[in-house]
Amino acid sequence: MGPRAEMVGRRFGRWCVLAFARIQAQGQAMWKCQCDCGTTRDVLGGMLRSGQSASCGCWRTEKIRQANTTHGETIGRIFSPEYKTWMAMLARCRDPNHRKYPRYGGRGIKVCKAWYEYANFLIDMGRRPGQGYSIDRINNDGNYEPGNCHWATAKEQANNRSNNKRKRVKKA
Repeated sequence: MGPRAEMVGRRFGRWCVLAFARIQAQGQAMWKCQCDCGTTRDVLGGMLRSGQSASCGCWRTEKIRQANTTHGETIGRIFSPEYKTWMAMLARCRDPNHRKYPRYGGRGIKVCKAWYEYANFLIDMGRRPGQGYSIDRINNDGNYEPGNCHWATAKEQANNRSNNKRKRVKKA
């Protein structure tokens, strides 16, 4: 058996060499390889040996996805609803340039120190129950903290506004 047989069964990165495929027009050997993800492709032997080809491209895609993922909640520019809520809450309370700062941070509403870390916020609040829910402070003058926050519907939020005037019913 010649040098071609030595390549079959060898691994190069995520590639596993299955069989000799053909000799390319320039005289280079092409090998039928299978990537760990299942993709099968013919790859130049020199590219395998030099490390220039280590996968079908899935490895690069995974690395890019990992680099653009935050807390497993952000892929590229797509944020989970909970992550969006967390970022908006911090901005309202901590950024004087935020348009809603006067109604939150400007009147003394703070975020508890533990919630400066997204992971802690998510552990305490959990996932929102469904679309249409947002974070609500039970005591409207209280801070964003575990005992004072829950997920609420828009109707529940409206009933908890500081300018809400509830109609009192006279008892007979």
